[in-house]
Amino acid sequence: MEYRYLGTTGVRISSLCFGTMSFGGDADFGESKGMFEDCLEAGINAFDCANVYQKGTSETILGELIKDMRDEVVITTKAYFPMGDGQNERGSSRLHLFKSVRDSLKRLGSDYVDIFFLHKFDHRSNLEETLRALEDIRRRGDILYIGFSNFAAWQVQKALGISALKQLSPAHCLQPMYNLVKRKAEVELLPMAEAEGLGVLSYSPVGGGLLSGKFTRDKRPVGSRLAENEMYKKRYRQPRFWKVAEDFSELAREAGVHPVTLAVAWVKDRPGITAPIIGARNREQLAASLAAAEYRIPGDLLVELDRISPPPPPATDRSEEQEGFGFEEMLK
Repeated sequence: MEYRYLGTTGVRISSLCFGTMSFGGDADFGESKGMFEDCLEAGINAFDCANVYQKGTSETILGELIKDMRDEVVITTKAYFPMGDGQNERGSSRLHLFKSVRDSLKRLGSDYVDIFFLHKFDHRSNLEETLRALEDIRRRGDILYIGFSNFAAWQVQKALGISALKQLSPAHCLQPMYNLVKRKAEVELLPMAEAEGLGVLSYSPVGGGLLSGKFTRDKRPVGSRLAENEMYKKRYRQPRFWKVAEDFSELAREAGVHPVTLAVAWVKDRPGITAPIIGARNREQLAASLAAAEYRIPGDLLVELDRISPPPPPATDRSEEQEGFGFEEMLK
């Protein structure tokens, strides 16, 4: 297992992070414990969670699993989405964040969370007030580092600007969606993260199972998220995604590598990525993701992956710069 620095924190984490969303859902305690132990054996020291995962059960199970080794692992959690029917049990208000952190710590059985993410940008809460609330929580020792999940680049930069201007602790980590068919993060988020020294724990490297080798345009296994979950069905409904999935599975077969291993390894070694967040319903499913820790994609296969799923256009209309022709060449 390779270990990488998380942005400028000085903290080193494994090049794979395990996401615990299945804990208490698809995976009961016994299966969760088995996957946790497999991750530790593989060298993973970073575990991602959120208060909304199984309405807190995922945090409770994770807390039980780390209770005898808390200082040996890096734990994340998040808040934004509703945790109940109350009018203030959602969002990034000071009121909700203070309550969310307090409740998460109880479920995790921990005095602190290593990285606390805002799970989504809140258009209804004053951003400076939100950042001041996070600063107060950090000064109290309940969280060590701040992160943003599902933020656009301009939202991150706005937050970083306010933190610098008001002398508040800045964010140190981002958590965007990123996989071979969802590459928009390459346009601005990942270059910005590299420029600002931010760590990136990206999620959904297998595209909700789309890149697992089990799906084609006409084949969607019963019980899968892409077949039954409305959010995932909408997220990956474009026909071109399914064409990529078919071509991807064929490339993996020709290369003699499990599609999940290839999908995770592709994200793991992309510029700007600290670690992709892997997930699984059971230990058998997890094994293919863990194999990505040691897998290196051959150069010719990387070219083929870009062929079936081309990189997105650049952030400006100067598309010629993608081919190395910029102002300097124009002036020659």
